[in-house]
Amino acid sequence: MNEITPASEILPVRVAPFASLSDEDLAALRRAVAVLEKPGLASRLSAAAGAPLDMIGRSLPAPVTDVVARSAEGAMRAALRVALATLPHKAVTPTGSEIEKVGEETGNRLSRLFQSSDSKHRAMAALSGAVGGAFGLATLAVELPVSTTLMLRSIAEIAREEGEDLSDPENALACVEVFALGGKSGADTALSESGYFAVRAALAKTMAEAAKYAAHRSVLDSSAPALIRFASQIAARFGIVVSQKVAAQAVPVLGAVGGAAVNTAFMNHFQAMARAHFTVRRLERRYGAEPVREAYAAEKEALGLA
Repeated sequence: MNEITPASEILPVRVAPFASLSDEDLAALRRAVAVLEKPGLASRLSAAAGAPLDMIGRSLPAPVTDVVARSAEGAMRAALRVALATLPHKAVTPTGSEIEKVGEETGNRLSRLFQSSDSKHRAMAALSGAVGGAFGLATLAVELPVSTTLMLRSIAEIAREEGEDLSDPENALACVEVFALGGKSGADTALSESGYFAVRAALAKTMAEAAKYAAHRSVLDSSAPALIRFASQIAARFGIVVSQKVAAQAVPVLGAVGGAAVNTAFMNHFQAMARAHFTVRRLERRYGAEPVREAYAAEKEALGLA
């Protein structure tokens, strides 16, 4: 006669919440966690500038930070315009401010670059950085929308590779969302949370409002409150990494060649962020949001980034 094991001695079988992820997808998620939770832009820019970024960019003068903030806002308006221009039967009307006009005109001229080759947009990004390196802060309001639009084109390609349908407004706006994931936050930004999912959560409401507006308008006005709020939230965080870029390009001996290297490092950084971001979104579509989030948290802890 077989003995019956007491219930108190029976150990429950614990199934990991992310057991459904394949080994390949877990490896992809691990790479994404490493990129998203430890961006490493400062080291990239320091290498390009040939100087420690924490020394040259610790405290930019107030007038410089004002220019950076306005330029980041203009760049995000331009990026938003280009992203929404990819939607079927959509058009964006002009608005009033001077910086936004620059961003919109840049977006109009460069939206066709979504059809250009990788080598072409990389070369043009380097060229825009060379201009910034040679002429400094005075060109930032023009150079930044150009380089940002080129980066957006590359981000959109990565999104498509990871299975995103960019005819959906929310997916198109997820390309712009990448610019908010580029670096750690500061206490004085609209997105003071750190961590990938914290930033996504902070953006979720305004992104949903912007997507809803875009989905239900045959003509899009980029001065619409829903779009302005979304662009402003992204710009608040994007401005932090732009400040690092400006600091790197401000190295006295840098010049045009170094400026091109800084812009290339800047683009490579956001390409890596985009690949990681859209990897997570791809896995969420495959496995569901909650299992991926739990697996992400486990990988983050395993990497010592929690």
